[in-house]
Amino acid sequence: MSNNAVSIKHLNKSYGKLKAVDDLNFTVQPAECFGLLGPNGAGKTTTMKILYGKSQPDATPTPYIDIFGHHPKQDALVIKSFSGIVPQQDNLDTELNVRDNLYIYSRFYGLSGSDALKRIAGLLDFMELSEKAQVKIRELSGGMQRRLTIARALINQPRLLILDEPTTGLDPQVRHLIWNKLRELKEQGVTVLLTTHYMEEAFQICDRIIIMDKGRKMLEGVPRELMKANLEAYVMEVYGADGHNYPGITLDQPGIRCETYQDTLFVYSDKQDRLVSFAESLSLSDYYIRQANLEDLFLKVTGRSLNELQ
Repeated sequence: MSNNAVSIKHLNKSYGKLKAVDDLNFTVQPAECFGLLGPNGAGKTTTMKILYGKSQPDATPTPYIDIFGHHPKQDALVIKSFSGIVPQQDNLDTELNVRDNLYIYSRFYGLSGSDALKRIAGLLDFMELSEKAQVKIRELSGGMQRRLTIARALINQPRLLILDEPTTGLDPQVRHLIWNKLRELKEQGVTVLLTTHYMEEAFQICDRIIIMDKGRKMLEGVPRELMKANLEAYVMEVYGADGHNYPGITLDQPGIRCETYQDTLFVYSDKQDRLVSFAESLSLSDYYIRQANLEDLFLKVTGRSLNELQ
């Protein structure tokens, strides 16, 4: 048994000719927030499903999967007993109210009536839903339903919390509330494993990330360190340009890297003043200079064009 919370080696998953996960390797430390990033079809959700036993990996080559000393094929129920799962889509019982949704779920884990009610009251308070305890699910906002789904995943006081795109479609206020709650859980010793399309989310709450594309791991590490090692510090966006027609301007200049997408030119450099000089030489007024971010790194690694699975 390793000291890691999660250890994955040589994980593969195919659906016919489609290679959804391709020789994936990573480890997650206890009480760490670890993020899987990638475009649609990158294999993030498939990986999650394998970890909690809903999907089986390819048998060859033989994968190594260790989740707190257990393998999902042999010990699926054990892993589920100490894990909390938040799927992409909320699957709450719309005929029940908030408290009853949690109470029924608590019975799956053998909580007694009094213990369950005490645990439910604490979770509703934690997710700021106490005033909604008697409200039917269909009367809740999308953000409230998402918070309730997370509360439900915490009913068994899990060691491992797996969240598949936990804040997709939520407004910024709810998103930030969920981020704060995940930080609190991590401080309490919960290991958090999540997928997300929000680069700011990954940057804010993930201790480490992997960026996946077409089932493969492209980069792994601490977000800030990955950016420093693989990306320039600043980027200038020039709008309304085709990226090819700049009379008298040489885009291939020392300390400058250019990308084009549709009618926008992206110019990267470690020197902000170099971008300012470059912008002046373009004789274009519609541009914006900013610090590069994790989304820029994501697009550099995975590309700006949509793949066939998106």
